[in-house]
Amino acid sequence: MKNRHLSICCRLFRKDMKMLISVPATSANLGPGFDTLGLAVDLRNEIVIRPSKFLSLSTQGEGADNPKIKKNSLFLSIFNENYKRLKGRTDNFRFEFTNRIPISRGLGSSSAVIVAALSGAYAMAGKKYNKREILNQALRYEHHPDNITPAVMGGFNVACVEGDRVYSKKRRMPDYLKAVVVVPNRTISTARSRTVLPKMYRKEETVYSLSRAAYMTSLFMSESWDLLRIASKDKLHQARRMKMMPELFDVQKTALKHGALMSTLSGSGSTFFNLAYEKDAERIAQSLRDRFPQFRVFVLALDNNGVTTRN
Repeated sequence: MKNRHLSICCRLFRKDMKMLISVPATSANLGPGFDTLGLAVDLRNEIVIRPSKFLSLSTQGEGADNPKIKKNSLFLSIFNENYKRLKGRTDNFRFEFTNRIPISRGLGSSSAVIVAALSGAYAMAGKKYNKREILNQALRYEHHPDNITPAVMGGFNVACVEGDRVYSKKRRMPDYLKAVVVVPNRTISTARSRTVLPKMYRKEETVYSLSRAAYMTSLFMSESWDLLRIASKDKLHQARRMKMMPELFDVQKTALKHGALMSTLSGSGSTFFNLAYEKDAERIAQSLRDRFPQFRVFVLALDNNGVTTRN
């Protein structure tokens, strides 16, 4: 979808009516851009919503065997709250979830739920909206903009929060770049990973990471990919979090050795995000599969569309 404004026309419910909401995975922080930088990758959760006589839901894919995930409590809570706000009443729907984003692995699965629920509520209520409105509503449920912004907008995003609004700038990503994503076989809790971060940082650490976050933003905007290895270094959070799963240091070393343009912890982990030229991506992925056979390794396109809605 080239237009970042997503418009849904008012419509009456029909028996055959359905909506398909699709939201991409995201990789946040990108090294030094703590809670600020993120991009979208083409690994999508999809939700089909249909009017129904009673509430029902089904789940397949990631988390389908997890009773807590199958309930989709977060999605239903946000959807119902916003549908009632927009429509002035409650209605019953059938929700069919297809989950492809690994859960609790630092690829924005929670942000995808939030964005999908909001987009679905607006669509089923027949309300016109644009992506900026969805993004600002999402901030009510996720107070850090680095995941929700690319989930809504697609592409590479730099974002900040002022009051109750997200201010962001997007850069479309070229087709000749790919993401090589390494998904370990266990999680790093976001809440727990924040406990390993200090309450105070030395000035030198802060300046180091601030300078690289600013430099990285300029490199993405100017497509100066070969300098990302320098710009993606960080002294605020990555190493501290990676110590919770020490083999991640070897993941990063292996990816960079075999030609990754950058290699960073995705969100709070445990997934590692690697950016590569398309010609190098499969070779890098294979080296990681050989070194870490117990981990899942994906080669993915980068997503420029963000959340999409269609009937």
